[in-house]
Amino acid sequence: MKNIIENIGSSTIGMISSFYHTITFAILITFKMFDRKTYNSATLSVITAQIYYTSVEILPLFICVSVILGTLVMGILLDTIKALGLDQYLGTILMGFAVNELSPFVTVLLLALRSGSAINTEIAVMKVNRELDTLQAFNIDENNYLFIPRIISVMISLVLLTGLFSIVLLTSGVLFSNILFGMGLNTYSMLLVNSIEFSDMTILFFKCLTFGFFITLIPILSGMRATYELTSIPVSVLHGMIRVFIAIIMIEVLSLLARFL
Repeated sequence: MKNIIENIGSSTIGMISSFYHTITFAILITFKMFDRKTYNSATLSVITAQIYYTSVEILPLFICVSVILGTLVMGILLDTIKALGLDQYLGTILMGFAVNELSPFVTVLLLALRSGSAINTEIAVMKVNRELDTLQAFNIDENNYLFIPRIISVMISLVLLTGLFSIVLLTSGVLFSNILFGMGLNTYSMLLVNSIEFSDMTILFFKCLTFGFFITLIPILSGMRATYELTSIPVSVLHGMIRVFIAIIMIEVLSLLARFL
């Protein structure tokens, strides 16, 4: 019984400590992101390169997934709407579910699996090879040169790719709305325009930025916690990805609460 209580206490303390360090690091990075001194030619060059690696290189795979998943989801969704007789709520459902919820969620999962794990591995390898120590020895701020460019690039990429996924979804909806409801393009477009809520778009925008911030920040922190042994790299990535998915769920829940407040 004593061992069980000690294990629970140790796990609780570890979780609280990890959460505290994450929030502290997030505040530090946020202040640095809004500091003009953070950005120099080297930082901007890294940001540009990271945006290319994060959002441009993934485009073929992302568009393929968007078309397949978008066609499947929109077909099922519109068929269900017709079966339930919810035709009058078509625009609201499409904007509320497909654009505001499904698009950012699928996008953040893809970027977390690809970019989040890659960043975690990259930072952990740099820690094992003592490259982070080398940067400090040369008085190079790792936050400005390594961390902030990656965080900003993923934030920007997530917003852009979410928009692209939404466009693919709504384009698929044109086909199914015509087949199932006999709806023309002009009617379909006006239905979507009339269903747009500024508050929902604002929440969507900041949710995407928050997703991008934390699915990069958490892998960076996890990579920094790796030891100087090679065996610590996969452990670091595993723990980092678990925390990323927990963060995604928490942000999704908070965004839903914000919509209903």
